[in-house]
Amino acid sequence: MLKHFWGSLLFTAVCLALGGWYGWTVHGTFDGMLSVLWICAVLAVLEVSLSFDNAAVNASVLKDMDPVWQQRFLTWGIAIAVFGMRIVFPIVIVMVAASLGPVDAVRLALSDPGEYQRIVSDAHIGLMGFGGAFLGMVGLKFFFDADKHLNWIETIERPLAKVANIEAISIGLVLLATWATSTMLADSDALTFIIAAIGGLLTYLFVEIVNHVLEPPTPSSGDVARAGFGAFLYLEVLDASFSFDGVIGAFALTNNLIIIAIGLGIGAMFVRSMTIFLVRKGTMSEYRYLEHGAFYAILALSVIMYINTFAHIPEVITGLIGAVLIGLAFWASVRANRADAKGGSGQAAA
Repeated sequence: MLKHFWGSLLFTAVCLALGGWYGWTVHGTFDGMLSVLWICAVLAVLEVSLSFDNAAVNASVLKDMDPVWQQRFLTWGIAIAVFGMRIVFPIVIVMVAASLGPVDAVRLALSDPGEYQRIVSDAHIGLMGFGGAFLGMVGLKFFFDADKHLNWIETIERPLAKVANIEAISIGLVLLATWATSTMLADSDALTFIIAAIGGLLTYLFVEIVNHVLEPPTPSSGDVARAGFGAFLYLEVLDASFSFDGVIGAFALTNNLIIIAIGLGIGAMFVRSMTIFLVRKGTMSEYRYLEHGAFYAILALSVIMYINTFAHIPEVITGLIGAVLIGLAFWASVRANRADAKGGSGQAAA
């Protein structure tokens, strides 16, 4: 297991060294340095807890991808996730919201972190709408699948599979949830939320179109849709949607862009290592219900994002829900494997 995590451990050591140096430079005291290191560590744990289901879903897609595209995602894709979503993305929010250039946005983030935090926080409703709608579509697609024969929770999944052929049922449910949530908001916030949710829905449909266009004409040519750019794009948007909670939640601890980038960057690297471990070990195939748990966690996160627009749910609860669902799916898979093993032994003995 260690060979899959040594890169993240090395990255963590470097980042904590930078965090310690930055803390000493800013505060000039040992206590100040320790406080910065503590926040970096807490942010890293927060990111891992919020993104464990992200790693499981990444692995479920990567296992069907061509090895070349697997490696591209695990290098370029993770670089985009670590540096793009955790550093560049908050700056882009400030650029758009405050109509600033990139240099001025960075200057604002470093010189006036309070105003920077306010601008990013004001974008909270739009981010939750976009991420909630996109993740909702991702989760519903998995369960509204007429060809899905393996079910974890039969009473929920079997009826969903039976009505999967109804056209646009997932879209209808997401739009219904969007409308219901908008009624809980002020008029201006409701409009922002609806526009953002529609943007998330359209982004999902665009990614699906790309996948369809890249789908091979014959099975013999390989699963290019899964192995190529379409799947890469799907995973990038998925990671972006997962990261919204972590980026927004980080401001509960600090409004310092550098500290946020260090802490969330460490967490993102460990998510990468978990993804590699799950793919290389074939964990998603070995534990049959693990993928189900990940998609239940995605739907839970989607619901939480919608609720977060009018009632705050602590990040620790968000992270625990995903971890518990995946943990239960893992345990159910272990029990099923043991039952299969006993059944096989009994047949062999007979």
